[in-house]
Amino acid sequence: MNDLSPPEHQHSAAVEQAAQWLADEQSPPQPIIPELRRRFDLSALEASEACAMAQRFRMLRKAMS
Repeated sequence: MNDLSPPEHQHSAAVEQAAQWLADEQSPPQPIIPELRRRFDLSALEASEACAMAQRFRMLRKAMS
C-alpha cells in the first residue's frame, strides 16, 4: 500500500475514532450516519466506513470475551 499523506492519515484516524466511539455506545443515536458526520466531521462514505468498522470491533469483542 502507498504511504498515506498526512490528510489521508487524519481521515483514517477520524474514521477509526468514530468507529471506536460507536462500538462503545450502548444505545447509539439514530440515524447514525448524520450523527457521525456531525460529531466527527466525516463524509458520508467515511461515516459508512466507521459503521462497518464499529461492527467488526463489536464482533471481535464478543469473540475475545
